Amino acid sequence: MTKTTVEPGELTVRPLTPETWDAFAGLAERHNGVFGGCWCTWFQTMPAEKTRKADDNRTVKQRLVHEGRAHAALVIDGDEAVAWCEYGTPDELPNIYHRKQYDEELDVLPDYRVTCIFVDRRYRHRGMSAIALRGALDLIALAGGGVVEGYPHDNEGKRVAVLYNGTRSLFEGVGFDYVRPKGTKNCVMRTTVAPT
Repeated sequence: MTKTTVEPGELTVRPLTPETWDAFAGLAERHNGVFGGCWCTWFQTMPAEKTRKADDNRTVKQRLVHEGRAHAALVIDGDEAVAWCEYGTPDELPNIYHRKQYDEELDVLPDYRVTCIFVDRRYRHRGMSAIALRGALDLIALAGGGVVEGYPHDNEGKRVAVLYNGTRSLFEGVGFDYVRPKGTKNCVMRTTVAPT
């Protein structure tokens, strides 16, 4: 497969909205619904909405977008989404791994969570995760800012096959601080975003 060259200035970041749904859907469809057909719904949906079928998850995600209950920063190249970073309030994104431990050690409930980062296979290893994560922080700033948490993998520099939420070093690189471990391979990272 030919690698895509991305020149600075070619990319834009746009919020996930009904107007950008087709670009988001195109990226998910190019990757079989992402992570086994999840369509980036796992962290959002309530048990009654959960499904293991990609088509059903697509329908749920589209409904949540149209209801204003699904937020993400989309990295756009031309007309095509090439990466995203899902974010939202804890009410919007209630499902996080190691939730029992997280609740027991809770010191601050964040205003926003970052729960999923995904990059088109043609654009990987080019800094797209950082662009998407910074884009999410910019959109949070436009929405009034606040305390933002992420739960990346603390992989100590080791290569990991599937990283649904990036790495500790990615989050540190965009200004998050390490707070504490979460589970055996993840951690809580936090930053405060000023409103713009």
